[in-house]
Amino acid sequence: MIENRSLGKYRERLNEFIFEADTPAGKFFDVFLIACIVLSVIIVMLDSVSTIRNSCGYFLYLSEWFFTFLFTIEYFLRLYSVGRPFKYAISFFGIIDLLAILPTYISIFLPGSQYLLVIRILRVLRIFRVFKLVQYLVEARLLMQALRASRIKIVIFLFTVFTLVIIFGSMMYIIEGEENGFTSIPRSIYWAIVTLTTVGYGDISPKTGFGQALAAVIMVIGFAIIAVPTGIVTAELTQVTGRKVSTQACRVCSAEGHDSDAKNCKYCGAKL
Repeated sequence: MIENRSLGKYRERLNEFIFEADTPAGKFFDVFLIACIVLSVIIVMLDSVSTIRNSCGYFLYLSEWFFTFLFTIEYFLRLYSVGRPFKYAISFFGIIDLLAILPTYISIFLPGSQYLLVIRILRVLRIFRVFKLVQYLVEARLLMQALRASRIKIVIFLFTVFTLVIIFGSMMYIIEGEENGFTSIPRSIYWAIVTLTTVGYGDISPKTGFGQALAAVIMVIGFAIIAVPTGIVTAELTQVTGRKVSTQACRVCSAEGHDSDAKNCKYCGAKL
């Protein structure tokens, strides 16, 4: 019984050390972790430069494995210190933490996959919690809520755009023909997408008067279409309001973003 209590206190202290940014120890851990993440990403990027790889390849290889082992230990300590490991494992940061270590192990069987380790830079998002900038994460969460709320409207909008580019592409194929570079309907649709989005690569361009007139119409429509998804998301953003949050993480499910006066986790109900 005493051993179980001691183990529980140890896990509680470990959880506070790893997940909390309010304590000096927790803040030091997060700052140290962020520094390691940045260094590991820089090493991955340097390894992609052939001249540096040829001269310092072995050092970069050892450094990459060192950081991978370090992050692997940290990942399992996070799983061990929370009350619901699976809940953390499938959370946003849980998935990112796992993806931050897998490429190195996969590279044993698939050389070159270690460059996917640049995904570790997403872990730097913890800097918002460390330096009391959680409100920015809350705003990002509100943006995601607005995007989810407007997903049906956006899908309809994209379907409409997809229909338009098929029509415009087919029309341009008929007007210009293969002799002017519009060798097929799919290639003409590609041109319509590039033109409608106002990208304008210039690799294909209409030569006839009718084709240029149609291109002008598509360009004007493109300017109008760009504003549509912005308006949809903006309308949804007006429906949500911000709130003050704390940097405290739940000791059971590791969830963050709780209200500053919250007593219980809003995700699992555990006491904060």
